[in-house]
Amino acid sequence: MRHWKRLWWACASWTGVLACMGAHAQSNVELGKLGWYADPEAHVFAGQYWIYPTSSDPGTAPRPASDFNPQQQKLREGHVIHPVYLLHTSLDAFSSPDLVHWTRHKDVLDVRNVPWAAYAIWAPSAVYRNGKYYLFFAANDIQKTDTFAGGIGVAVSDKPGGPFIDALGKPLVGRFENGAQPIDPMVFQDSDGSVYLYYGGQGHCNVARLSSDLLHVIPMQDGTMFREITPANYVEGPFMLKRNGTYYFMWSEGDWGDASYGVAYARSKSPEGPFVRAGKILTTDPKVANGPGHHSVLQIPGTDEFYIVYHRHPLGTTGINQRVLAIDRMRFDATGNILPVAITPDGVPSRPLAPPAR
Repeated sequence: MRHWKRLWWACASWTGVLACMGAHAQSNVELGKLGWYADPEAHVFAGQYWIYPTSSDPGTAPRPASDFNPQQQKLREGHVIHPVYLLHTSLDAFSSPDLVHWTRHKDVLDVRNVPWAAYAIWAPSAVYRNGKYYLFFAANDIQKTDTFAGGIGVAVSDKPGGPFIDALGKPLVGRFENGAQPIDPMVFQDSDGSVYLYYGGQGHCNVARLSSDLLHVIPMQDGTMFREITPANYVEGPFMLKRNGTYYFMWSEGDWGDASYGVAYARSKSPEGPFVRAGKILTTDPKVANGPGHHSVLQIPGTDEFYIVYHRHPLGTTGINQRVLAIDRMRFDATGNILPVAITPDGVPSRPLAPPAR
């Protein structure tokens, strides 16, 4: 009887109710039910957890031509490296009160609202600034010799669940700089108000400064527009976080389609580097999943509690696009190094957010 009384009182508040509802539920079990998604970026917006991923394997049914404007139709009829990229035409998002119970928000970004983007809509990065929500994304998978529009775009919305509408009418970054393919954007707001864009595929990574309205690349102090910061073994998927005055630059390395894929990091006292590889902290566990990577890091507001949010290939899958989302704890040692992450089958338990202060 005493046990049940204690349980009743623990669940008496709204936060307690959520915790008790999720006492036996686990994040990775529930995320795996959402379908094939990859490249997640996680945030806390408007009192909820949000994840913005790539729709990894959206199926085989193409959208009707009427969904695309003439420019988009022409792009889709041209050179496309992989036919499946033609299916990547929108982005979903997910919200949760506790990291376990998720609500799907369909098509928060869609090519119908980005006139220059036709396919390969990937790897979103979300930012709240100036009373608006901004979503950065890659589109059209441009290569070094391509002359058509493509690269990193930015869309804006009044709500974290969209719809996000193209803000520029063209890419923000529309060509290779320093060998970096303009994909995989990550926008980082520093504590002094400065905003940085990290991005890059094909083994190169750049950092650039963004204007206060997030719609322009502006020069750094030395006049550089795009600074290469590529660390050893970098492949793609950059991410930046700041803890106790130290900048942690993170990225994915290895082959995204196999068990070599994982996440490494470097430390610096500057958001512009230099970044010297410190080690790999997220790797395949043959008993759990393969190829964990292209991650983000979620810090619970007001705490030193961190979670790594990433995608992975479930055991037994054979398609390279068959990836699911996962969340596990990420910890630091006493000297500030990131400890190797233990990837788990079930993930983390319910973690409701504290109610907003009144």
